Amino acid sequence: MPRLTLASLRSVLKACVVLGWFFMLPDLAHAAGSVVPASTLPWWFWPLALFVTCFFIGIVAVPAGIGGGTLFVPIIGGFFPFHLDFVRGAGLLVALASALAAGPFLLRGGLASLRLALPLALLACMSSIAGALLGLALPAAAIQTALGVIVLGIVALMLVSKKSEFPHVPQPDRLSAALGIHGVFIDGASGRSIDWQVHRTPMGLVLFLAIGVMAGMFGIGAGWANVPALNLLMGAPLKVSAGTSGLVLSLVDSSAAWVYLNRGAVLPMIAVPSVVGMMLGARLGARLLHVLKASIIRRMVIALLLFAGIRALLKGLGIWA
Repeated sequence: MPRLTLASLRSVLKACVVLGWFFMLPDLAHAAGSVVPASTLPWWFWPLALFVTCFFIGIVAVPAGIGGGTLFVPIIGGFFPFHLDFVRGAGLLVALASALAAGPFLLRGGLASLRLALPLALLACMSSIAGALLGLALPAAAIQTALGVIVLGIVALMLVSKKSEFPHVPQPDRLSAALGIHGVFIDGASGRSIDWQVHRTPMGLVLFLAIGVMAGMFGIGAGWANVPALNLLMGAPLKVSAGTSGLVLSLVDSSAAWVYLNRGAVLPMIAVPSVVGMMLGARLGARLLHVLKASIIRRMVIALLLFAGIRALLKGLGIWA
């Protein structure tokens, strides 16, 4: 009996994406006309624009550890003519795709820890379903305004927080010791072998409950909150925090995405090109995580989020339609 390898799974996934894209072309053309009725552009312009935009989002999202949805929802929701419910539904799939595409590389390189991710993701998965139901029940303008406030809050958090590359954790707490949450990774930039462990695990579990609600409500994946919680609160190294954040996102976003799928808030014209572009960009971004300085990616993300957050807030308030 032939073995099912990672390479064969990737080949099957690529074939499914190509076939799905081919068979959905007529539906995409019809959807483009229904979503953007006043546009004089050809129907294929918006899928192509989504693909290119998401490719570049994927490149910067993985090294920053914030998840593709954090950049996708405010940028696409603010500058593309799609309803916010469809954008949030696609945003969860985009964040999920970028996390899954980068996951194997991050695990092989020791930049992600299953022991650290699983207990946190378990609680965040449950709360993300409640957040998704709440987000779909609220008016789009209210969600757009709240999204702008949240994104600008992310920018403020990233500006004032002093992230530590290698936090000092004198000893693990009882819960992390019982769960065996520790590891070793080799820093590609310096070539050093880093032993790490975490503390304040109970506080981290409570915080990830709240993170899950925001992930489901706004469809932004909440990777922006994962990394500070893992790095600043629990004491995981910055690169391990960024890598593990991707694993948490893959579990949390898959739970919340089912709510949007069940409510019909996932439109193929938005989701398909966005996911494909994000997966390709995330593969490149995962490789850059080894060699790029975190400060470079951080500046790029802050600039993008600041612009997108202002746009989302003004659009929600009806000032900049």
